[in-house]
Amino acid sequence: MKITVAGLGYVGMSIAVLLSQHNSVMALDINRGRVDQVNARRSPIEDAEISDWLATKPLDLRATTDAAEALEGARFVIIATPTNYDTRTHHFDTSSVEQVIALAREHAPEATIVVKSTVPVGFATEMRERTGFDGIIFSPEFLREGRALYDNLHPSRIVVGAHSPEAHELAELLVQGAIRKDMPVQFTGAVEAEAIKLFSNTYLALRVAYFNELDSYSISRGLNTREIIEGVGLDPRIGNHYNNPSFGYGGYCLPKDTKQLLANYDQVPQQLIAAVVESNRTRKDFIADQIIARKPKLVGVYRLVMKAGSDNFRDSSIQGIMKRIKAKGIPCIVYEPVLDEPHFFHSPVINDLAQFKQQSDLIIANRLTPELSDVGDKLYTRDLYGVD
Repeated sequence: MKITVAGLGYVGMSIAVLLSQHNSVMALDINRGRVDQVNARRSPIEDAEISDWLATKPLDLRATTDAAEALEGARFVIIATPTNYDTRTHHFDTSSVEQVIALAREHAPEATIVVKSTVPVGFATEMRERTGFDGIIFSPEFLREGRALYDNLHPSRIVVGAHSPEAHELAELLVQGAIRKDMPVQFTGAVEAEAIKLFSNTYLALRVAYFNELDSYSISRGLNTREIIEGVGLDPRIGNHYNNPSFGYGGYCLPKDTKQLLANYDQVPQQLIAAVVESNRTRKDFIADQIIARKPKLVGVYRLVMKAGSDNFRDSSIQGIMKRIKAKGIPCIVYEPVLDEPHFFHSPVINDLAQFKQQSDLIIANRLTPELSDVGDKLYTRDLYGVD
């Protein structure tokens, strides 16, 4: 079976590798560099399992920038292109998804179209009505950055937003490629599947925000955050997981998904969803104030990425801290190995870690690593457990 996967980010790469074990997969991307890397069996993203499988497994996977080549003859077209949140329209920018849908209808009119990109609630229904084609399915992904293939091989669940034979066929393909075979498989309406994605990520953001606010309270009252968290987590209904304080939630999904869900609440009474969005802003203000109060002469920003094993720093929380302290006139330098530019946000990028440590008056880090074990005297972090 020929399957086309559009988009070579975390979602697209992991699903392409997963399905190419048993099917002929053509990956489509507008970035020639990414296409060349995949064809050379190198991962264009930071993901240990993807890198290993590309190098060692007999995958039937090729990549191209040619839409006709990628799409013609495909049984399924899986769309995993980016959908950034537009703060002007309060809506995901779904233009890249819509472009691939149009190309799929042109070059593979019989193919079932599977949207994996995160979209507003109601998007798939709108696309079906606009195109007059019922074979558009939304199927959410639940992946971690840097462990995307692992999470596809060992999925917590599979959700497919349709009840059609094609929806069942898609689920079978995902189960076939996975190592875990006993995962729950749920078939829902398209709108319900879209809501599942946004509500799932907003709950995770809520949990991050909750423990961050617990930490803010502890700092303000001079209490031991860790003792409180561990005591709270002893309740089995809460649990000792996903409870490590940070500078705030960030990355590909949580900031934009929470804002999109809030926008979808137009005309629906709510308080909690808005509070989750506002809490993240408040946390960054609080952390920045803590740093500013120390009156550092030069702040070293250690890593812009969200967490270890990731090369993504889009909407990372530490950037919000950096912008706030710079607005108060405190200069910064940045250590970020994945950056090629000499400056970031008008601050110098220092590629030499020893030089970065020596120059910094205070070092801020969203997450601890062994690299920072020798600078504890000038390190500011809220990472209590050394885990993401």
